[in-house]
Amino acid sequence: MAATSGGRVAVIGASGYGGLQTIRLLQGHPSLSVTFLGGERSAGRRWSSICPFLPLPDDPLVESVDPVRIAEVADYAVLSLPNGLACQLAPQLLDRGVRVVDLSADFRYRSLDQWLEVYAQEASNINRTDAELCREAVYGLPEWNGPAIAEAKLVAAPGCFPTASLLPLLPFLKQGLIDTDRIIIDAKTGTSGGGRVPKEAMLLAEASESIAPYGVIGHRHTSEIEQMAQDVAGQTIQLQFTPHLVPMVRGLLSTVYARLRDPGLTAEDCTTVINAVYRHHPCVTVLPVGTYPATKWARHTNRALLSVQVDNRTGQLVLMSAIDNLIKGQAGQGVQCLNLMAGLAPETGLPLQPIYP
Repeated sequence: MAATSGGRVAVIGASGYGGLQTIRLLQGHPSLSVTFLGGERSAGRRWSSICPFLPLPDDPLVESVDPVRIAEVADYAVLSLPNGLACQLAPQLLDRGVRVVDLSADFRYRSLDQWLEVYAQEASNINRTDAELCREAVYGLPEWNGPAIAEAKLVAAPGCFPTASLLPLLPFLKQGLIDTDRIIIDAKTGTSGGGRVPKEAMLLAEASESIAPYGVIGHRHTSEIEQMAQDVAGQTIQLQFTPHLVPMVRGLLSTVYARLRDPGLTAEDCTTVINAVYRHHPCVTVLPVGTYPATKWARHTNRALLSVQVDNRTGQLVLMSAIDNLIKGQAGQGVQCLNLMAGLAPETGLPLQPIYP
């Protein structure tokens, strides 16, 4: 059963971008509080020595990741760890009654065999035998899986690209309004999407004044998007997904192209469709026809800004979505899932107004 409102939260991987954003969001939360900071590389250090820009009461120690200790002080755990690590920790926490939100990709696939194929590099270093747990994990897209998230013991928060791409796409798949064999996703993200560990491509000298595609064929998020799209459409879907790195720190813009089955539908008709789906979801805003989302409008918020356009000459549907990749695309969505698990309104304690400009 879903918990009653309120709860204690352990943040594991506290000094990474996902952990930092989770802590920042929970600092002002009315019902959830951080009671444990975990991280192997930072264990034994005071928080102020690691992140002096984000002061915490009593300047807590970052502790080693001990499941027994975590279970003593926390009802929930947010795992902000590299792929291949959360799957080693989550079962130990679940066995001790701690409900888990995983920000990595370890439980996003219901099929362990598919995860082993897609994440072959990480899989080569571990021996996973938790196929049943993969099947039990709930995909943490709150606008579509809210009731299941509320009851879940283990939630797999989606990636930022799937979040931005699926939110505008799923209403049209659900209603059967588009062809399922002609879907193209063109998405652009800031450098923070690569995490806090240094990488050459993310250096200022490399990323500044440049835009570049990567993972053009077979990017890891392609099959993740397809899995959720297939669940909603009720049929097999293969789509083309191309991500791009752009010279900004945070933000993600996804543009989805699909062919309407009824070429007579207008942009106003399609906006009505998407408005009907999200009218009771405060973390999603549907913009008027002719207003297109900008990443800056979503910066530091847990909002997804959606827009729809139609080329009536060709029957082409164009769906646009802007999110903050670190908030709605990661930590904010994790907190949104925690809220549901704790019996709270999903938007509780989450920022919905941008810091602009």
